[in-house]
Amino acid sequence: MQLNLATLVMLDIYILTLVGVLMLHAWSRGRDTTLGYLSGGLLVGALGTLIGSLREMNIDWLPIVFGNVLILLSAALAWTSLRVFAGRRPSLMAILAGPALWALLCIVPAFYASLPARIAVGSLLMAIYAGLGAWELWRRRRVLEVDVRPALLLASIHMSFYVLRAFFDSNLPFASNGQSTPFFTLVVLETLLYVIGLAFVTLAMVKERAELRYKSAALRDPLTGIGNRRAFVDAAELQLAECARRHLPAVLLLCDLDHFKRLNDNFGHAAGDQALAEFGRILAGRSRQQDLCARIGGEEFVCLLTEADAQAGLALAERIRREFAELPFVAEGQLSVSIGVALAQGAGHELTRLLSQADQALYAAKAAGRNRVELYRAEPRLG
Repeated sequence: MQLNLATLVMLDIYILTLVGVLMLHAWSRGRDTTLGYLSGGLLVGALGTLIGSLREMNIDWLPIVFGNVLILLSAALAWTSLRVFAGRRPSLMAILAGPALWALLCIVPAFYASLPARIAVGSLLMAIYAGLGAWELWRRRRVLEVDVRPALLLASIHMSFYVLRAFFDSNLPFASNGQSTPFFTLVVLETLLYVIGLAFVTLAMVKERAELRYKSAALRDPLTGIGNRRAFVDAAELQLAECARRHLPAVLLLCDLDHFKRLNDNFGHAAGDQALAEFGRILAGRSRQQDLCARIGGEEFVCLLTEADAQAGLALAERIRREFAELPFVAEGQLSVSIGVALAQGAGHELTRLLSQADQALYAAKAAGRNRVELYRAEPRLG
C-alpha cells in the first residue's frame, strides 16, 4: 500500500509536536527532568522531520545534514530522559556525539554521495541511542521503584527495527512521484507507535514513582528518617501475624529519651532535634535489616525484632543504650535513654498488648533511676 508523502510527513510532525507539547506541560507541572528531556527530544524530532522532508527543492544538503542532525539529537535526548529517570546525570558529550559524527561524516564526499552508507550509519546511530536507553533501565532495574519492563520492551523493539533498517534498506526515503517507499512507510509508522508508547510509559513511570515517594514520605519521620507510627503499626501487625502463624519468637523494644524536655529548655529545640536524629541513626544502625524501627511519639521510639528471643532483645537494647550514652552532648549528663523490652509470645502476638507490656517495662526502668533496660515480667497471680 502506497501512502501519500504529505500525509505521512504531516502526521509524523503532528504527533511528535503534540506529544512533545503534552510532555512539556507535564514537566512544567511537576518539574521532573525526565519529562523535560523527553519533551525536548520530541520537539526537536518534529523539526528534524520537517526539515528532512524538504527534498526535490535543490537544497538536499539541508535535509541530509541538518535534518538528520536534529533527528539524531532527538534520539539522544530520548535516551537521556531514560538515563535521568534511572538516576544518572545527563552526558552532554554523549548527547552531541551522534549528531556531531553525522555532521563530520557528511563532509566526506564519498559518504555524502552514498545513500546506502548514509542509511546504514544513521540507522545504527539511532539503534545505539535506543539501546543505550534500554541499558540505562536494565542496569538500574533492581533499584528503581517502578516496573520498567514496558519501556525496556519499547526501546528494544525500536533498536531492533533500526538495526534491520541498516542492513535491509537502501532506498530513498521519498520517491520522486510523491509517494513514500515501502521501508520508509514502516519507518514512519514505527516512529509514530514508538513516540506514543514511549511518552505513555515514561509518563506512567514518572507518575508511579512520584506517588510511591509521596506515600513513603507519609510513612516516614522527616527528622530521623525512620518510619513513623502509622508505618510501624501497619507493618508490625503483619509481621506479628506471620510470627504467630509460624510459631516464631519476636521482641519489642520501647525507648524513651530521659530528661528530653530539660534538654530543650536548656539548649533549645535545635539540640533536641539533634538528639532525636542521633538516636534514630543509632536505632536504625544497630538493628537488623528485617527489623522494624520507628519514632512513634515526641521522644519515643520502638523497634520490633522478629525471630529473636529475650536475650537477643536485651543485648540489642543494651548496645543502643550504651552507644547513645557515649555521644558527647549525652555524656555531659544532659540526656539518656530508658528501654522497656517485651516478648511477643507473652502478649499473644498482639501488637496492642505487646506495646502495653513494653510500656510497663519502660515505666519500671524510669522508676529504677532511668538510663537502663528492663524486661517485662508478668505479675504472679494470687490464688
